[in-house]
Amino acid sequence: MRRTFLAAFTAVFVALAGVAMAADQDFTLVNRTGFVIDQLFVSPHSSNNWGSDVLGQDVLPAGNQTDITFPNGTRPCAWDLKVVYSDGGSATWMNVNLCSISKVTLFYNRQTDVTRAVTE
Repeated sequence: MRRTFLAAFTAVFVALAGVAMAADQDFTLVNRTGFVIDQLFVSPHSSNNWGSDVLGQDVLPAGNQTDITFPNGTRPCAWDLKVVYSDGGSATWMNVNLCSISKVTLFYNRQTDVTRAVTE
């Protein structure tokens, strides 16, 4: 592969009822699609644009995984996810509650041409 993978964003803290609580949107992305993921976009659900590719110069080869972490001060739990494969195809998931998820595993079904996300 022309690049290795690693994406970064870090942990988050929010105040609930006057007590500081951790709202952790960090998750592990597992690629079980059989294809190389060239780009990953993680955008707040309330946003109208995708922003930057969080993989940067890296890719996520089939069978591998990467940890996605969020910067301090990140507040929303609802996020949209988009992957773009090396062949230009893409898949999108909207309004994903990352505060209740620690792992997202992607699977591609060749018969239906659908990529599904299984969360834990």
